[in-house]
Amino acid sequence: MDIPFINKPLSLLLQLFAGWFGNSFAAAVAVFTLIINLILIPLTIKSQKSSVQQMRIKPKLDELKKKYGNDRQKMAQAQQKLYQDEGVSMSGGCLPMIFRLLIMMSIYFLILSPLTYMSGADKSDVDKLSAAISERVEYLEKNDKTTYNEIKDEVSWSGKGKNNQLAITKIIRNPELKDKIFDEASFKKVKQSYDRIVEKDNVKKINYDLFSIDLTETPSFSFDFSNFKPIWLIPIGAFLAQILTSFLSMLIQKKSNPDAPNMAVMMFTMPLITLWIGFVVPGGVGFYWICSSLIGGVLQSVIQVVYGPNVLLARERAKELSKQLDFEQKQIEKFNRQEPAEN
Repeated sequence: MDIPFINKPLSLLLQLFAGWFGNSFAAAVAVFTLIINLILIPLTIKSQKSSVQQMRIKPKLDELKKKYGNDRQKMAQAQQKLYQDEGVSMSGGCLPMIFRLLIMMSIYFLILSPLTYMSGADKSDVDKLSAAISERVEYLEKNDKTTYNEIKDEVSWSGKGKNNQLAITKIIRNPELKDKIFDEASFKKVKQSYDRIVEKDNVKKINYDLFSIDLTETPSFSFDFSNFKPIWLIPIGAFLAQILTSFLSMLIQKKSNPDAPNMAVMMFTMPLITLWIGFVVPGGVGFYWICSSLIGGVLQSVIQVVYGPNVLLARERAKELSKQLDFEQKQIEKFNRQEPAEN
């Protein structure tokens, strides 16, 4: 999702971190993911606190539902008054999560767009080249299956509307691959855009290798395990990272709330989906998922321990009990002061 007012400042951070670590894409993504998750911690805590407030007033909401039944208008008015009296925001939990979701979608877009947001290539040039690649890939799919299958295996590009800059990076850095896609006539139409993108890419020289694994490469899974490629470790790593963090999250939830629903199915469902998708997108995307799962999962687990619903709810109830005790103490003192006067 291209959100300029979010993408622009985030892209500057990404470029900064890349510069710090020798223009390493992997190092920039890892540090970038860590920093963004740390920045978003207050939003996560705010959302947690809002959820606890909802839990705290739930008994009162249930009483209102019994009282007003199917009268939606009166129920809405009473509910609004209850929220005001209790100092609870009706949208307090949603807004932080919506903003967090926008940030995460924006980051995913940035990771897929290194030519624009890290190398500084002009978006119009990238879009033009992308459209030309899509057109040629579609043509090859219909007219030259052999070449099409070679391209599909190498860059995971098929059909119209695909704009994956990690794949484009692989193409512009591999003249043989470029020549498989374009014939002379079709390349002539985009040569100027292609040359400008290559020029920008050569200036920044972003390194897409991770321990000899090319993150612009697409894993392209095969059941022929004798043909194992190092790039396969990326989707497998993303799968294992999600399994680990899902398991930790489930343990923490069960410990803090034994009555919580069983999350075992979800613990395997999402990682399996990630594993499948990881074999059809460039390794850079899978590497981001690894970083996001490990960093985000660990931080979320810590937040659950310190600011979990039960912990916060216990604090809220302790505050309420303290207020009640203070009130009762004042009433007793008031009564004791009045008793001698009456005698």
